[in-house]
Amino acid sequence: MFIDEVTITVKAGDGGNGCLAFRREKYVPRGGPSGGDGGRGGDVVLVSSEHYNTLLHFRFNPEHMAERGRHGEGSNRTGHDGASIEVPVPVGTIVYDAASGEQLFDFTAPGQRFTAARGGRGGRGNARFATSTHQAPTEHEQGHPGESFKLRLELKLLADAGLVGFPNAGKSTLISRLSAARPKIADYPFTTLEPGLGVVQAGDHSFVLADIPGLIEGAHEGHGLGIQFLRHIERTRLLVHLVDVSDFTGRDPGEDFDIILRELAEFSPELAKKPMIVVANKIDACQDASRVEAVRPKAIEHNLPFLEISNVTGQGIDELRYAISSALLGSTTQDTISVGS
Repeated sequence: MFIDEVTITVKAGDGGNGCLAFRREKYVPRGGPSGGDGGRGGDVVLVSSEHYNTLLHFRFNPEHMAERGRHGEGSNRTGHDGASIEVPVPVGTIVYDAASGEQLFDFTAPGQRFTAARGGRGGRGNARFATSTHQAPTEHEQGHPGESFKLRLELKLLADAGLVGFPNAGKSTLISRLSAARPKIADYPFTTLEPGLGVVQAGDHSFVLADIPGLIEGAHEGHGLGIQFLRHIERTRLLVHLVDVSDFTGRDPGEDFDIILRELAEFSPELAKKPMIVVANKIDACQDASRVEAVRPKAIEHNLPFLEISNVTGQGIDELRYAISSALLGSTTQDTISVGS
């Protein structure tokens, strides 16, 4: 099960209490204060890990609590610090304060650490309060409480390029042709119910391609499944827009093209400004050339590369592979292409 948003509670350990004690030893008639300090509470630390690609492990374990510090003891013995805990999260996780909505941290690489809740300071024992004029203090402090927060974790997959298009446009089949990924493929809409990743090799260069569930008109308002997963292509550097031009869809390919661009722009203006490659798919099932020509001028109008492919026959697959690779290699030096709205 793919879970990409959860709310968790983190509670750092409380500090241990300071001790109230006096030396009571033979031949020490006036033993002074000897109460030790309490130990510090443990922290709750989030750590990004490559071994996780979903937030599913938080589904039934939403509370994470560090150990509290031990209390101080007599003979000036300081209590042990509480043990901190490390909570693994997938790379690509964004941490928000659930109450205010403020973004606290963004995990973009493995091994990054974020202290989500800091342990409380231990209380001072009465030995800390002794002075030349106050030699038998009875003051001592309680341990300070550890921080406690409710956090919202949101996962955005890290991919170089993302596939977008209507349901059943052939995105899952394409990623299976380009990579070793094996998503569920069937001849009906919304076969893909969760996003997936595939590593594509193009000569000496490789890149990560993301496949998300198909979009429909009104997706930015919550229609269909795409709205739940559009966040996963916000981090991509390139969009690959598949348009089904086969004769059996019952839809106008040119209109489909416009709808997807509009939905991307409505969801996020930044998403709409990403570089894009337009791909006319299923040309093996297209006898009416006007269906391809309904898309080509629109791509040219937006100054976007246009390719024709067939997942069934393999026509144009290698050209697309190297076109994506070339666009990614040049994306750091080229200006961003706007796809409009």
